[in-house]
Amino acid sequence: MKRLVLAILVVLSLAVAANAQTFRGTILGTVTDSSGLAVAGATVTVKNTDTGLLRTTQTTADGSYAVTELPIGTYAVTISQSGFQTSVTTDVAVNVAGERRVDVVLKPGQVSERVEVSGTELPQVETTSNELGGVLTSLTVQDIPVNGRDYTKLIFLNPGVAGSPDMITDSPGSFGVFSMNGARGRSNNFLLDGTDMNDGYRNDPAINEAGVFGTPATILPIDAVAEVRVISNFEPEYGRNAGAVVNIVTKSGTNTFHGSAAEYFRNSALDARNYFNPVKDASGNPNPKAPFHNNQYGGSLGGPIIKDRTFFFLDYEGQQEQVGVVTLATVPTGSAPDGSLSPSDASNQVIKNLLARHPWPAPNLGGSSASVVSPSFNRLSSMIAKIDHSFNASNLVTGRYFFGDSVQSFPLALTATGGQLPGFNTFTPTRVQLVSLSYVHTIGYSKVNELRFGWNRFAEGFFPADQSFHPSSIGLNTGTGPADAGLPIILVSGVAQLGATSSVPRHRFDSNIQVLDGFSWKFNKHDFKFGVDYHPAPAFSSISTSISAAG
Repeated sequence: MKRLVLAILVVLSLAVAANAQTFRGTILGTVTDSSGLAVAGATVTVKNTDTGLLRTTQTTADGSYAVTELPIGTYAVTISQSGFQTSVTTDVAVNVAGERRVDVVLKPGQVSERVEVSGTELPQVETTSNELGGVLTSLTVQDIPVNGRDYTKLIFLNPGVAGSPDMITDSPGSFGVFSMNGARGRSNNFLLDGTDMNDGYRNDPAINEAGVFGTPATILPIDAVAEVRVISNFEPEYGRNAGAVVNIVTKSGTNTFHGSAAEYFRNSALDARNYFNPVKDASGNPNPKAPFHNNQYGGSLGGPIIKDRTFFFLDYEGQQEQVGVVTLATVPTGSAPDGSLSPSDASNQVIKNLLARHPWPAPNLGGSSASVVSPSFNRLSSMIAKIDHSFNASNLVTGRYFFGDSVQSFPLALTATGGQLPGFNTFTPTRVQLVSLSYVHTIGYSKVNELRFGWNRFAEGFFPADQSFHPSSIGLNTGTGPADAGLPIILVSGVAQLGATSSVPRHRFDSNIQVLDGFSWKFNKHDFKFGVDYHPAPAFSSISTSISAAG
């Protein structure tokens, strides 16, 4: 008896809403006649008006039906049964991880007679799920101006979303850090086309994660985003995190070609001068304005390879940023013509060789103060490619690949030990790759199985910008042997430090694999879903070293 009760509890625990942990949607409903009686055995045909995807099912004994794992888009629902007029409901919008109810009352008549209504007249209130949150459609994404074209900023339009109260971020202003209902900023789970896109080390989204000082290392092209659903109070099947589930679906090709091209720019010619970047220096000489040049550009194209069967979508977005980061610094003074230290001010030969490299700038604000402009840059490229193929009405395959690559160089680095002087920036190459594969197989009228695979890899390094310089060349022995690269941190009391941070060079690699399988079964009045979500332990590796000196 105990085993029987346990088995029943297990089955009931698996009988959850069929839309859990999916990046597609569901159309369901009930078919009745004019007297309110259920119409069993009615044929229900669901057709995507953009791609021609066709799915067919039948109503059960209680007149209900459900068509699961439908790619997001607009559908026409046709319901027919002998002795009744055919019902056609057009413009039925299917959203990511959402259920759209289409209930139909069939009128007596000939099947050849059609009664057509618009899906825009259907109730918009969610009646099939207790999940909280909201959906951002492609129209929302393209119509709202977003600084940096960062889709994560649009997440703040959803109820319950605010800035992360814990302020846990390795980089101030880091992309992708937000709080859902007061949860920690790193308690969110990001899914891209139904598979994990989290950086397993930080638990931030691998795409749009910042590199140095809050600057994006890669960008999910906003023109490639079809929908973003942000939910809390979600079904147990999602699991993993206590915050929000951010379910992102990328665009697919359709039977018509569609594309876009754009460039956005910011320029120092249009900006005010930084307060700490005065027009003239202490001697009255003109002081160059710190540069700021940011160009963000890209394009997309989608369309058919084989009409009604195979489709493609491509998107590329790049960013080129050249800036001068302005800070104030206390610098030593000496006998050089510009007021800085001269090699003749030192007695030690190593120090003479170091000062010959002019590591400290001149005190251009007078006294021992300097306005420092550190040349910095960010160069990134992001690309996404997607293929959708229908073998027939029962078999659908989707594949998507994302590649992002960037190189950044900024001062201050990640910690209070970072330097601010020119030449000692942190140089950060980053590469992100994500793969998602999905196979949907329809079995008869009532069963659907989806097998999904995901893989992502995040590689990021932090190196001193002067890594080509060998301290041993000026007689400075750092004790690093073959790793003799970059001036170590040199601390002199009362003045700005030389060298990069104490945490470079370092490099880390993070790889994640995910395999999911979900089986949906409509059995009379009941909807069942059985499945497994397998995450092998993430693979991490890192290399780091640290050298510093004080005096």
